Amino acid sequence: MKPAKLHYWILGWFFMALCCWCTSDAFTQSDIHPHAWKKLYFAHHWPVTVCKMNANDCHDPPKYWTIHGLWPDRAEDCNRTWHFNVTEIKDLLSDMRHYWPDVLHSSLNRTQFWKHEWDKHGTCAATLEVLNSQKKYFGKAIELYQHVDLNGCLLKAGIKPSSSYYKMTAIKEALTRFYGVTPKIQCLPPEEGEKAQTIGQIEFCFTKELQLVNCTAREGGSNAVQAHLKLGTSELSVCNDTLPTYYPSEVQNHK
Repeated sequence: MKPAKLHYWILGWFFMALCCWCTSDAFTQSDIHPHAWKKLYFAHHWPVTVCKMNANDCHDPPKYWTIHGLWPDRAEDCNRTWHFNVTEIKDLLSDMRHYWPDVLHSSLNRTQFWKHEWDKHGTCAATLEVLNSQKKYFGKAIELYQHVDLNGCLLKAGIKPSSSYYKMTAIKEALTRFYGVTPKIQCLPPEEGEKAQTIGQIEFCFTKELQLVNCTAREGGSNAVQAHLKLGTSELSVCNDTLPTYYPSEVQNHK
């Protein structure tokens, strides 16, 4: 082969190899970080409303707000090989049963709810060092629950379960005034014959540094969080500011 042709042949192979390397590196980076997320949704749900949505074997639900989950946005099911192991949170079980109970399945020995939350969300949250084990993930959620103290905040604002209706704007204003950020509030829409929506879930948003921030609408991407708001045949949605809001004390059809 002549020197000139050999030169161009070598250059051609060099550029092809460079392109392949760059493409391979891009795929590698994608594989390493396939579930990028920016903030955490810390969801509390009102057990009485949960029971109204799906009776199942839901009996005598707690009369205080309990943890639904700690959810990274834009990410779910990040590591299907990292299985839930209840023995890793054995030191937390007493607090877990109180603050993070399986409202729909009241048996103290049931761990399916926690398994679901770890598999779908904990494995994604674990990209943070402070959440990178099952004990850290569930333990930090309990710590955040006690720090936020939603039950105490509502009581201080004079908002408690009642047969009377509340204005949603009054609930939002009380929460924003207390926390300095705007949470996301979901309600069960009125059923036929009802005039009021029923409050069901309140989410607080945290940065990766675990600082409270406003819960604003996410731009683009699949709504991994929204999928958790459906139970049985009923579905929660962002509360309507113009509808009266029911904060039920008992599981019953309120019309």
